[in-house]
Amino acid sequence: MTVIMVVFWSLLMVGTVAMARYLAGLHHDHRPGPSSGDPVWGSRRAEDLLAERFARGEIDEDEYKRRLTLLREQR
Repeated sequence: MTVIMVVFWSLLMVGTVAMARYLAGLHHDHRPGPSSGDPVWGSRRAEDLLAERFARGEIDEDEYKRRLTLLREQR
């Protein structure tokens, strides 16, 4: 009987800690700001990604300007 109680309370504590860590991980990964479904936020993110690609040298200046114009026309 004593062994069963020790196992029960151990499992309860481990489960509580695991749930707390899981929930803390979900909260930590949440990005602040408007939802990604918001058109303005989505276009802002797209422009940021485009700027990152330009900064890394993946696309040249002409391509960057052309794609940026297309993104801004879609708003």
